[in-house]
Amino acid sequence: MTAAKRKLGSSDLNVSAISLGCMSLSGTYGKADDAEGIKLVHHALDHGVTMVDSSDMYGWGHNETLLGKALAGARRNGVVLATKFGQVQRPGGANGVDGTPAHVKAACEASLKRLGVDVIDLYYQHRVDPSVPIEDTVGAMGELVKQGKVRALGLSEAAPDTIRRAHATHPIAAVQSEYSLLYRVDAEETLKTTRALGISYVAYSPLGRSLLTGSVRAPSDIPEGDGRGRHPRFAADNLSRNLGLVGAIESIARAKGCTPGQVALAWLLAQGHDIVPIPGTKQAKRLDENMGALDVSLSPAEVASLSSAIPPGAAAGGRYADAQMKAVYI
Repeated sequence: MTAAKRKLGSSDLNVSAISLGCMSLSGTYGKADDAEGIKLVHHALDHGVTMVDSSDMYGWGHNETLLGKALAGARRNGVVLATKFGQVQRPGGANGVDGTPAHVKAACEASLKRLGVDVIDLYYQHRVDPSVPIEDTVGAMGELVKQGKVRALGLSEAAPDTIRRAHATHPIAAVQSEYSLLYRVDAEETLKTTRALGISYVAYSPLGRSLLTGSVRAPSDIPEGDGRGRHPRFAADNLSRNLGLVGAIESIARAKGCTPGQVALAWLLAQGHDIVPIPGTKQAKRLDENMGALDVSLSPAEVASLSSAIPPGAAAGGRYADAQMKAVYI
């Protein structure tokens, strides 16, 4: 399959309309195997994916090291390599955030080394540091562009005012935040700003961490060690309500002879050509299913019907636990 391409902001980066989020390859959703992870990345590239998305906090360097192995040699050609910096470990407590110019430089050098590359195509600030002016952080990121170590800049989980200030400092190609049929409030507010500025929106968790696929019907379906077991939307009472919302997706999927996950991704793609979903998976068959969403066509009436059936704010449970919510949309 040759995936349709979407341009990231005003940059020269063109990426597959559905790309690959790599966090699950580092143990977030249960045990992961490095050899299988590398095979999964190769499978993705062979089936139309042209952007892979990582972070220095996914396995605290493990994910970037794995991608470095997967993209060694000719595999690097034609791939838009995206990664992030900003979160820092605080043993015994929640992650910290460091947006100081010194950390920007040090983090980039460390990521380049782990990835085994000379340049990062898209470099995000993973979480905004409220103690450092965004102009200082993005100014330092802009220096990396001048030095040829980074091609384009992004922000993750940044609020509209932060995005405007950052973009005034240096062009921002993409903003990455959660966006799916279940979680629309922050995303659709952010889109007003990104569209006004010509910035693309990279949607993570576009399948609601699998909830929109209908594959989790009870908390017992979540494997031991899987981070979804601690997620508010999968708590027993919340899960029951959210599965009720998923019914609207399943109905259209049955009518079209496709999967609920494909309908959910098709809805997201239909929201605009400035949106690039990055579903993650550890399984080749799931990746193939996700890419198959490119062949699912929703009529304007079907898009509107889904939007009405699952309106903004309908999901039960927060995007993260309360403590983690303090670090997003800043």
